[in-house]
Amino acid sequence: MQNTKHLLFSLTFVGLLALAGCSFPGVYKIDIQQGNVVTQDMIDQLRPGMTRRQVRFIMGNPLLVDTFHANRWDYLYSIQPGGGERQQERMSVFFNENDQLASLSGDFMPGVSKDQTILGTPGAAPAAPVDNTAQPAPETPAKPGSTLDQIQRSVDDVKVVPVPTPTPIEANPQ
Repeated sequence: MQNTKHLLFSLTFVGLLALAGCSFPGVYKIDIQQGNVVTQDMIDQLRPGMTRRQVRFIMGNPLLVDTFHANRWDYLYSIQPGGGERQQERMSVFFNENDQLASLSGDFMPGVSKDQTILGTPGAAPAAPVDNTAQPAPETPAKPGSTLDQIQRSVDDVKVVPVPTPTPIEANPQ
């Protein structure tokens, strides 16, 4: 009788510990990711008039292709950090009758990054193009004996060796 009580108590205690481990603080819970990862850089590469193949090359295969709306591709991405709240992003790409990119809708817009939204400029225009006509600042030479000077000397001392081109093989040897 005493052994039975001891055994029952032990099994109950082990069972409670096992159940407590499921929600015990500090237990690692995995991040769950599903769908297509879509970045602002991908959206910025899209241009009106691109073909379906070009869009697929940039964005990857769509997660959803609606049978009733063949000119619409949907890209969905959701992530649920371990123990956290699920976040979801959606992007829809629309094509015209000529199978060319017509429009976009969703959580990303061309030229507006989420960083701009977070920093408080939700409707900020994309950054002005960089003026490449300006002269670059003159380089200052490395100090003699420094690591940069040694690297520059080793680069300057490299001798260019031409790569030999193989002679073509005759197709009809006689």
